[in-house]
Amino acid sequence: MDEALHTAESDGEWISIADLMAALMVVFMFIAIVYIRPLAQQQETVREIAVAWQASEVAIHEALVAEFEADLGAWNAEIEASTLLIRFRSPDILFDSGRETLKPQFRRILDDFFPRYVATLAPFSQDIEELRIEGHTSSDWGGLTQRKAYFENMSLSQRRTRSVLEYALRPSSSVSNTRWLVALLTANGLSSSRPIVDEAGEELSEASRRVEFRVRTKTRTEIRRILETVS
Repeated sequence: MDEALHTAESDGEWISIADLMAALMVVFMFIAIVYIRPLAQQQETVREIAVAWQASEVAIHEALVAEFEADLGAWNAEIEASTLLIRFRSPDILFDSGRETLKPQFRRILDDFFPRYVATLAPFSQDIEELRIEGHTSSDWGGLTQRKAYFENMSLSQRRTRSVLEYALRPSSSVSNTRWLVALLTANGLSSSRPIVDEAGEELSEASRRVEFRVRTKTRTEIRRILETVS
């Protein structure tokens, strides 16, 4: 009798513990659902924003290709879809070695290119965070240490992009409706920090000397704003 009673009490104890564990499991599941649901909604919101802005970037790329595809060969230029940049890759027609003065052929290219570039991007101005003129050099600077060469090339690339900017927006330029443009357009000398390399990772000095026009959209800014809103 006592043994049966002890067994019943033990069973009752285990049933109570089981009930407690089940209740705790329900609580944990509820907490998980409460936490995961906003997270899932947040991820879906970010995904929708990313898809929308990706469509905007695709439209910008397609507009640039439609406008300039026929000219790229003559300019020795290329359009890079992933970064929305137009790269001018013939250093011999851009600047003399070590100088920031635009060569006549590059001036003629800019006379044709830049007004059309501005007109092509104008319909997308609300989607654009920055229009960057970027100057790049190789790491070469005869006889100097790597550190000194970097700073000399930094100074040179900054002067060159300023020259491009000043020429593109000179008073006699045919660029029109520049109010939105001057709020977005920047000149950025990057020295040899972003070289062009071959498959083995070795710098291609000639290819690294280039000027690029890059579009930065508001994609990252908008996603960050959405995350701050829903968090």
